[in-house]
Amino acid sequence: MASEAEKTFHRFAVFGESSSSGNEITNKNFSKLCKDCGIMDGKAVTSTDVDIVFSKVKAKNARTINFQQFQEAMKELGQKRFKGKNPDEALEDVFKLMEGKDPATTGVTKATTVGGVDRLTDTSKYTGTHKERFDESGKGKGIEGREETTDNSGYVSGYKGAGTYDKKSQ
Repeated sequence: MASEAEKTFHRFAVFGESSSSGNEITNKNFSKLCKDCGIMDGKAVTSTDVDIVFSKVKAKNARTINFQQFQEAMKELGQKRFKGKNPDEALEDVFKLMEGKDPATTGVTKATTVGGVDRLTDTSKYTGTHKERFDESGKGKGIEGREETTDNSGYVSGYKGAGTYDKKSQ
């Protein structure tokens, strides 16, 4: 049972932490684990309880806890969540809640195309100079659509860039 819980622990430990090895979990990810796995129910176990337990099991000036400390924290939260059960049964029930769970990405902000946004990003309705910046499919043309390109052919007196005219050589 602990191996399944350990797998879940590792998945949550690395979630959002690109530098994490997965052996230690931060308070933020610990809270996420408790919330996503249903350990934090808002009645018996609240977010405050989760934060207090995390602070209690971690080392004095550490910011993370390892799996050993995590098990102690789960034992404590299990007793709050499943009142009346002995600590080992409560811990097992907590681990059952964690089985096979992954960090949820619900509530992630998505791009909207409602109302004004949809109208403003519809390139078929563009006019004037803006129309020149996009092709028929609505894909931007880049620099060709944005800048007037200059024609450097021909001769203009005093133009420094064209030819090798030099007064001293005459």
